[in-house]
Amino acid sequence: MEKAKCFKVGYVAKTHGLKGEVTIIYTDVSDLESVKSVFIELKNNLVPYFIEHISSRLDKAFIKFEDIDSLEAAAMLKGCSIYLDKSLRPKLKKGEFYDDEVIDFTVEDEELGLLGAIKEVVQSGPSRLLALDYLGKEVLIPVNGPFIQSINKTKKKIVVQLPDGFLDL
Repeated sequence: MEKAKCFKVGYVAKTHGLKGEVTIIYTDVSDLESVKSVFIELKNNLVPYFIEHISSRLDKAFIKFEDIDSLEAAAMLKGCSIYLDKSLRPKLKKGEFYDDEVIDFTVEDEELGLLGAIKEVVQSGPSRLLALDYLGKEVLIPVNGPFIQSINKTKKKIVVQLPDGFLDL
């Protein structure tokens, strides 16, 4: 599976018990209890692993994968990222987006015009920020708040209205 067709849902934090279970820490809100398999990143390749059973709690889950039957085998997965196919993501409401789907979208200010393309979406505590280069410096635009006026996924464009002096900071 290609990584571009998947999204990261978490990572293997540690082993759990002696029979091959692992503890997964979620980095993206997902319902792993409804899926039969996940992809685990091993040596830059996504490898499918089938879920034998799972128990979820708030921001983590305890998972037993098929054919991982020992503490040693489970320990080999520690630190590995967990991915799901993007087709399994729930549909979002209008105006909402997943962080990875807006990378390379252009950002235009209603008054200043084109500002640049989104390089990444940064999580800063409870806030999400759009990171882009504007005239050689990094600009972080909050996703929450009154700044975003429209999102056009077809045109890959986000229109913002920034307050006077925002880009001078």
